[in-house]
Amino acid sequence: MQITQEMSLIEKLHILTDAAKYDVACTSSGVDRGGNGKSMGNCLAPGVCHSFSSDGRCISLLKILFTNECIFNCSYCLNNCNNDVKRASFTPEEICTLTMEFYRRNYIEGLFLSSGILISPNYTMDLIYQTLYRLRHVHHFNGYIHVKAIPGADPVLVEQTGFLADRMSINLELPTSESLHRLAPYKSRKTILKPMRQIQNRIQQNKYALLEQNRGTLCRTVGHETGEVSSARNPQAPRFVPAGQSTQMIIGATPENDFQVMSVAEGLYQNFGLKRVFYSAFVNVTNNTNLPMLPQGPPLLREHRLYQADWLLRYYHFQVSELLSEERPDFNIYLDPKCDWALRHLECFPVEINQAEYRTLLRVPGIGYKSAQRILQARKHTALTFADLKKIGVVLKRALYFITCGGKMMYRTKLEEDYICRNLIGDRSQIPREIRQSSYQQLSLFDLGHV
Repeated sequence: MQITQEMSLIEKLHILTDAAKYDVACTSSGVDRGGNGKSMGNCLAPGVCHSFSSDGRCISLLKILFTNECIFNCSYCLNNCNNDVKRASFTPEEICTLTMEFYRRNYIEGLFLSSGILISPNYTMDLIYQTLYRLRHVHHFNGYIHVKAIPGADPVLVEQTGFLADRMSINLELPTSESLHRLAPYKSRKTILKPMRQIQNRIQQNKYALLEQNRGTLCRTVGHETGEVSSARNPQAPRFVPAGQSTQMIIGATPENDFQVMSVAEGLYQNFGLKRVFYSAFVNVTNNTNLPMLPQGPPLLREHRLYQADWLLRYYHFQVSELLSEERPDFNIYLDPKCDWALRHLECFPVEINQAEYRTLLRVPGIGYKSAQRILQARKHTALTFADLKKIGVVLKRALYFITCGGKMMYRTKLEEDYICRNLIGDRSQIPREIRQSSYQQLSLFDLGHV
């Protein structure tokens, strides 16, 4: 282990931004918070991820590790305690300086802060809390902050940090407890899920507190108008992790199939109220013999299919059991999950655009949830045609096999699986250009050539 005692801030920045590049954080902030005239910055719900690299990863967050030193020996992690890598650690004030200076130069809109485990989970979590406290109360930073909670840390530290962050995440790491035990023996599923449950419960309690606060404010307003002003005051409740929590799973390091991965994700959404599950294609950075070598490179297409299916779970009312099964446990590499489902359920088609319900429209390939909403609004005033659908944003080269307008299909087509499948596979957008043409490279803060 190479630990440099004296190191400049820019040297630390190079090391700890590069060490953070395997943490996935491509998400909009989910929080609206306007400038108040006293603090620096604001936060817009869709505003954080407006700038992307060529491989689709967000660059508008200052994404860094607090430290890449770690007491754990996770086989898949570049920063594990047995790896001979150059080590560095920030101080809370150094992170504040970097965040404020980058923000003033309009390089970033927020901070993504993760960390290795330095000395102990409590020690590391306390350093993260000190950093966020200084950013919010000393430097008056009002922008977006996404922070990693440290499994095993004191719940009090996790809660205090949650009142300063917009989003918190705890990495599930691997889909099953068996894989976690094999590749990360010092971590356990129970230790990871405990703070996840704490954050979920505290978010819910905070929502109730805010509702009570708003109800009290309304009562005082009504009382003032009627001349019956109550002397009781309702203190303003601070917001706890207003953008919710997320997690990340490494895909391809262990033998779980897509059905197992998506079942875990579905359980997290239903039981822990997560906002996002991120899937990270495994990159063998440690050359550990317990890990697959992946001569074809990271499983980027598989990662892409998992994200598409995840979108179907969150916005299109699909269930994992509809997309996959134990007999058919992996996604089709040639077709996106929605097209694949439609081909296996041709008895549900064609769908009449001018009559179908919203949830039925959502299941049509080529119709997104926004275009489905536009269809519902537009057909109140006129009977829609295929030309109208194109203007609305429907991808007709996929949808035309599954819909009718006024009882007629766009072209004379066969409602046969083989025929439709051949035509859909000819659609090159089924496999994104970035995956077809580019070699894999994770983004670091200094990869400006990729912007």
